[in-house]
Amino acid sequence: MTAPTTTRTLNEHRNHLPATLADRLVARIATEHPELSDDMPARILDQTLAFLKTCATATEPIGPSELVDIGWHTFILYTHEYAEFCDRIAGRFIHHVPDDGPNGDEWPTVPKVNAATLSATVAAMGQAGHHVDVPLWSLTRATDCTQCHAGCTDSPTR
Repeated sequence: MTAPTTTRTLNEHRNHLPATLADRLVARIATEHPELSDDMPARILDQTLAFLKTCATATEPIGPSELVDIGWHTFILYTHEYAEFCDRIAGRFIHHVPDDGPNGDEWPTVPKVNAATLSATVAAMGQAGHHVDVPLWSLTRATDCTQCHAGCTDSPTR
């Protein structure tokens, strides 16, 4: 499967949040995750917002990658702004459902995030017209992987 792309650029989050809020979220991600490269917090926020906008219209269950989940956790801490964003893009609150139940999930309808879920998420994001930053959509953190394009088996783009 080829990665869906659009003509949108990275940092499209600037169009969906007040600049001051986007700056605060990027700074918080950077502070709480100093292991990330300098460009990664903004990329994470961008993909988090694209993921949430996809959640608003998805007809099948989708889930975030580990890196995108960092952005979701950060944004949801700003409860007022997060709730307003959800209401604006989805008309409802988008709940975060952890996958820590005995079978990897809390509710039977929420799939454990695996390669198939990430692949479905990437496809749904592309179909919704969002830019997909493919390195952020693997089962391993992009900062941990040293085998890029060297036979990965969990790539969401396969």
